[in-house]
Amino acid sequence: MSLITIRPENGRLLVLFPYSPERVAKIKTVPGRIWHQHDKCWSVPDEPGARDRLNELFQEPAPVPKIAAISSSPLQSFMAAMKTRHLSRGTQDAYLAWAKRFLEHAHGPVESLDEKAVGKFLTALAVDRHVSASTQNQALCSLLFLFEHVLGRKLALIEGVTRAKRPERLPVVLSKEEVRRILGQMRGTPKLMATLLYGSGLRLIECCRLRVKDLDWDQNQIVVRSGKGGKDRYTTFPSSLREPLGAHLAEVRVIHQADLAAGLGRVELPDALSLKYPNADKEWGWQWVFPATSHYTDRESGARRRHHLHESVLQRAFKDARVKAHIAKPAGCHTLRHSFATHLMEDGYDIRTIQELLGHNDVSTTMIYTHVLNRGGRGVQSPADRLG
Repeated sequence: MSLITIRPENGRLLVLFPYSPERVAKIKTVPGRIWHQHDKCWSVPDEPGARDRLNELFQEPAPVPKIAAISSSPLQSFMAAMKTRHLSRGTQDAYLAWAKRFLEHAHGPVESLDEKAVGKFLTALAVDRHVSASTQNQALCSLLFLFEHVLGRKLALIEGVTRAKRPERLPVVLSKEEVRRILGQMRGTPKLMATLLYGSGLRLIECCRLRVKDLDWDQNQIVVRSGKGGKDRYTTFPSSLREPLGAHLAEVRVIHQADLAAGLGRVELPDALSLKYPNADKEWGWQWVFPATSHYTDRESGARRRHHLHESVLQRAFKDARVKAHIAKPAGCHTLRHSFATHLMEDGYDIRTIQELLGHNDVSTTMIYTHVLNRGGRGVQSPADRLG
């Protein structure tokens, strides 16, 4: 078995080897080397003779054979490419699922896949599976990534594709009274989380992933880390939640202290931060604001950790509360975010401020809430009301 593994990746050679200080010292002698913390591997420029120099440096018994751009397992290369580019875990899962379905649908060698195969797959999604336009576009984005970063070529114009129609829909928005009725049917942690969704305009996953350090009590704001698109932003911290959230964190701290006493108390840290700060995952600031009730074993490190509360817990509690409150609208947790933006607009806040609080890239995305305000016959008397 070779001491090192070499794989080409975007004009560089990824170099993987079992860790030892001596081997690290050797790779550091190579000009242009880069350490990729997220993937825990090194890379060097893919220059003529680079493989031979690496083999000689690590005393390989024989030169490493050239590896084709397409590995024996394209899905493994696909995952490696997504991790190298720091795509979010949700995006990785979605893209991988579409790549699997495409390869199963294509029924041919990976090297023979082309624009025609992609066109047939996307058309089948729209015609046979009746998927929405956003679902079809997500599948296309996955295949664009697959071809460019794994198969080594960009897709040209894809002709003859039946595109799913994108309907013009307005977001479901609850009135302030409806929000009050739903929250009145909720209890405990789910009620606290739902109030944060409405009071701060958070997405569901952003609320679940809040850490203690993200709550700025002095500035009365919440820091949303790695939101949609990997962006950070500030949003408002509802003053009405200071007391109940403080009491909740006091209970969480007791649980954390008990975990520490039992040799636990660790949480997952972003990227390779756990390598730089080995004990940070036990610090209070990094703990989840809404922790899960049990521990899990990390597949890679084998460490016992506590995850944040799963999104489905709040989703189920919100649905039950909506039914009990006799709200017929098809509202979900994300509806609270829509209601946050709409009610701020009703209160006279400017659209740029709302855009920043929501974390939208383009103000045109935020403009949808102006349509919500301008529809529904507000300010218009129905002719039926004037009938005798």
